[in-house]
Amino acid sequence: MISKRHSDILRILETEGSVSISALARQLGVSLETVRRDVRPLTETGALVRIHGAVGLAGQLGEAPFQKRMRDNAAAKQAIARAVAATIRDGDSVMLDTGTTTSFLARELTGHRRLTVVTNSSDIARTLATVNGNRVYMAGGELRSDSGAAFGTSALEFIARFTVHHAIISAGAVDAGGVMDYALDEAEFARLVLSRGERRVVVTDHTKFGRRGLIAVAGFADLDEIVTDRAPDEAISRRLTEAGAVLRLAD
Repeated sequence: MISKRHSDILRILETEGSVSISALARQLGVSLETVRRDVRPLTETGALVRIHGAVGLAGQLGEAPFQKRMRDNAAAKQAIARAVAATIRDGDSVMLDTGTTTSFLARELTGHRRLTVVTNSSDIARTLATVNGNRVYMAGGELRSDSGAAFGTSALEFIARFTVHHAIISAGAVDAGGVMDYALDEAEFARLVLSRGERRVVVTDHTKFGRRGLIAVAGFADLDEIVTDRAPDEAISRRLTEAGAVLRLAD
């Protein structure tokens, strides 16, 4: 029989994707042991899947569909995008991976001129192409039906040809160990994007802090900045400082 707390757990996961056990305990106002006990029958029946101290809905592990995620925390993502856009000058070159926050950044960049943009996202390419003298280069390959983004060997080989002023990626999860994602091809693409920039930036809203993804993207020493709307916990903040990365909070 599904209890009210079981229903609350499922509701939280439908909204946020995968969530750590500790985060679930905080949201539900119960102990870690209580959450573990509540999660156990849901995993045994196949409703949930457990990964590295987190749980997600079976068949929907990781991130929710792209368009739904564009609506989630939209105000925070827009604030982050606005803060990053203010650091980019007309004529700069920018490499962006696919993600909701990077898509918000593309919209904030529509007032800039003569940008050179490299991306695997058809949404970002469509937003910035053919306006204000911009040049947009899009990585090729099969486009995903969900996000309209290209991945795979051809996309990696394409972006490896470029070096840009600003390499900016979104994040599926961030904990004290660094930035992670839920899909191997997305993690590989994001990792390569970071290696192509003079300035290496991660944009993420605060809900990604404390989550663990399946695939490591980068340690904090591989970044120059994380731009977010709310500071992470002490462990993540300390690791950022030790690595020499800057934490920038959007207004």
